[in-house]
Amino acid sequence: MSNKEFFLDHQGQTSPFPFLIEVEKAEGINITSKSGKVYMDMIAGVAVNNIGHRHPKVVEAIKNQVDKYLHVMVYGEFVQDAQTDLVKALISVLPPSLNSVYVVNSGTEANEAAIKLAKRVTERMEIVSFRGSYHGSTLGSLSISGNEIKKQAFRPLMPDVRFLKHNDIDGIQQITEKTAGVIIETVQGDAGVRVPDLAFLHALRKRCTEVGALLIFDEIQCGMGRTGTMFAFEHFGIVPDAMTLGKALGGGMPIGALISSQKNLNEFTHNPMLGHITTFGGHPVVCAAAAACVEVIKTEIKWNQVEKYGKLLEEIIAQSSEIKAVRRIGMMFAFDMESSERVAKVVDKCLEKGLLTFWFLSHPYSFRLSPPLTISEDEIREAGKRILEAIEETQ
Repeated sequence: MSNKEFFLDHQGQTSPFPFLIEVEKAEGINITSKSGKVYMDMIAGVAVNNIGHRHPKVVEAIKNQVDKYLHVMVYGEFVQDAQTDLVKALISVLPPSLNSVYVVNSGTEANEAAIKLAKRVTERMEIVSFRGSYHGSTLGSLSISGNEIKKQAFRPLMPDVRFLKHNDIDGIQQITEKTAGVIIETVQGDAGVRVPDLAFLHALRKRCTEVGALLIFDEIQCGMGRTGTMFAFEHFGIVPDAMTLGKALGGGMPIGALISSQKNLNEFTHNPMLGHITTFGGHPVVCAAAAACVEVIKTEIKWNQVEKYGKLLEEIIAQSSEIKAVRRIGMMFAFDMESSERVAKVVDKCLEKGLLTFWFLSHPYSFRLSPPLTISEDEIREAGKRILEAIEETQ
């Protein structure tokens, strides 16, 4: 039995249509299969490898930590340099009010912790989210996600969740003194890269302050440089009460983080004690990788170049008459086509041409791109060329 057959027969699957690339190695923007075929990774593991595959500083940090120790104790009991280095790195690029970090294993776990924090801090029950949102796949994070088709088979879900229309200022008045927290992707990802209006986010910030609800920004996909700033909220001139990170934070390693004020996060320590716990959250090897990743983004990524190359790729692909609309911020793209069938054909043809693109769960008539921020101009032009060819050859 081949590994591919074994994969299909014995590993849990997420869809009937996996790419089935047998990976040999990955470096920079490229993934190489066992057959020797090289793929340009224009999705970066779905906004994970923002600094490319196996960035040398991340690899070095991992190797150094492995030589010291692996897991030694559940999170929060021991002082570990890798954890404190990560927290220092994050705090150095965050506003003063976001000065405490709780490290977990994934973005979904960070959102689960955020739900608990909002309820614990406010002593309220209602969580407000937005239509089109995606916050994860565990029961709590699924409960606050907006895709009803994905949720229906797993009900009953968490009660007391209210969904508002995204980008609708009038709807904000439904946030009241009963609301514990409002969670929103600073830029909606799975809905097809939906950038909120400045006025909407400012009104949302004002309303949460008025009623005493925690404003939580989910930056799991749009954070860590993806939009052309370290964090997407920097585009809007407001600061949340809490923020969740994941995906790109680990430089290719699995991690999540809930960030808030020290006062807020301290609520997890009493009434009850151990109000939030994790065994492997803050794993020293992963934290070492994440600390290195933050420093790479902070010191090596040129923000004007992210915008310049993002605009260039948008312009190249938008030349096709089959592209009905483009939504982009930084290097976070959605390209609308006539139907989900056209998108599927283009994604498959790109795969044949040695280029990885993807689709959106909640917006299937768009294909998505989220290339590494370290991509070169020549690679941008080559990727655009192949995508245009894929569109033309599947007409």
